[in-house]
Amino acid sequence: MDRSPTVRGRRLMRELKRLRDEAGLSPDEAARRLDFSVSKLYRIENGKSRVAADDLEDMLDLYDVRSPQRDALVALGRDSRRRGWWTTYKDVFTGSYVGLESDAATIQIASHIIPGLFQTVDYAQAVISATAPWMDADEVERRVEARTARQQAVLGRGSPPEIHAVLDEAALRRAIGGPAVIAEQLDLLAKASTQAGVTVQVAPFAAGTHAALEGDFVILSFPDPQDPPVAYAEGLFGDLYLESKEELDRYQLAWTYLLGKALSPAESAALIGELVKEN
Repeated sequence: MDRSPTVRGRRLMRELKRLRDEAGLSPDEAARRLDFSVSKLYRIENGKSRVAADDLEDMLDLYDVRSPQRDALVALGRDSRRRGWWTTYKDVFTGSYVGLESDAATIQIASHIIPGLFQTVDYAQAVISATAPWMDADEVERRVEARTARQQAVLGRGSPPEIHAVLDEAALRRAIGGPAVIAEQLDLLAKASTQAGVTVQVAPFAAGTHAALEGDFVILSFPDPQDPPVAYAEGLFGDLYLESKEELDRYQLAWTYLLGKALSPAESAALIGELVKEN
């Protein structure tokens, strides 16, 4: 499988940090010898900026990396700089989430609204308009277009990911966009839940509290063991990417507890089906 540039860049970042540690160099010492600012080295090692080809060669020289490992890292750096499909929408997708999502093998979603991957055009327009009231009609339309492109890129790829979504019952009952919009949306969700590789469960009101009450989150896992999972949470003030073992363990535990409160896939399908008929 062709890895996305975001995933390749993430792997290269980890390798460069590991190589510096193996060389026995502190960030300050490595930056001084590379004629980098410490902040530049930090951005490279933490995936905040891509490493230029010349800078990568200098880093590999300093860390005394020989071929074939050197050739592999140079190729990794070259691939990390290529353009992903989402660069067409770089005004919309400002973080690295879509690049990671595009290469995920499994996507676990805890949400209080219908996930973006399964949203109809009208539902997406209603959600974006409500959650970003400062946007004009053209900006909203641009984001709806980007969301549709994202659906096609992820769900239509050669090896689509396994998607497991647990939705709060409020996601099904909140009439976003009005009765006609939510009716169409529930019908699409019902059909999506029957597709191979897609599991939809509902955390019902009757279950009371559950582990995702304080906010939505996504856990992305990748096909290659060299690429560890990422937990992602989105908010008004920015995106949060969590990658440490402690953070991932916390989100995986929350996911496990959430599953314990959710209806089974069959029960969830029955509930969605009832709501489709009601609408």
